[in-house]
This record gives sequence, C-alpha cells and structure tokens, in this order.
Amino acid sequence: MKLAEKYGDHPAEEFPMLFQRILQNTIRDHFRRSKVRNLWTTALSAFSGDDDEQDPLDTLQSEQDGHLAKTPESELLQSRTLAIIENELKKLPPRQREAFVMRYWEELDVAETANAMGCSEGSVKTHCSRATHTLAAALSALGISL
Repeated sequence: MKLAEKYGDHPAEEFPMLFQRILQNTIRDHFRRSKVRNLWTTALSAFSGDDDEQDPLDTLQSEQDGHLAKTPESELLQSRTLAIIENELKKLPPRQREAFVMRYWEELDVAETANAMGCSEGSVKTHCSRATHTLAAALSALGISL
C-alpha cells in the first residue's frame, strides 16, 4: 500500500528497489516499537494478575478491582512504584508526556499520535524516544529496574 500511495508515479523499474526499502523500514519500525512496548509492558507486568488478557494499566488504577496484589506488603510496593512512575511522568515536558502516553499507554500508532498532537510523525518518534530514555534513567536512578 505504501508503494502504491507514495511512489505510484515513479517508473516501474524502481518498484522492486522501493518495495524492498519500504519492507525493510517497516520491519525495523515494527521491531523498534515492539522493543519499547515490551520494555514498558514488562515493567508494568508486575502489577497485573494471572490473567494474560488483562491490560497492565487497568490493574494500576484502583484497589477496587480485587485482582491486585494479595499481601499488604506487595500492595504498598505497588502503590509506591505507581506513585513514582506517575511523578516521573509529570516531570516530563508536556509534548514528551503527551506523545508517550498516546503511543505506549493508549496504543495509538505514530500517524494517529501525530494527527492528535498536530505535528509530524518524526516529532512523535523523537518525543517518545526522549521520554522513554528520560523515564528509564529516572526510574533506574531510583532503584527501579525495568
């Protein structure tokens, strides 16, 4: 689809080379997104219960759900860690925080996030990368390993 949409007016001889480049870039983007998403999913998975289908962020929201940590110690640890994550998110610049939340917590793709933020896809990628690095460094400095 990308080949037809963006390069339909190019000569047919260029199609194999363009297709190969588009395919390579799409695969790279997929694995980059997966790597970052897995990093945060792994970090937040400590809060989830045994249900694999459950969104880890849903388990962070309240104690009313009943499938949170079973011991007072783990509940305290969970609430403190959540408070630290929320605090570090608040310290991010607004555009980084907005891009990070939309991409990794709301699971919007780059184009949807760029459209919602009113900026280019490259800006979204830059904001997300900077936010991820800043959060990882801040949490690591506080002794929280991802």
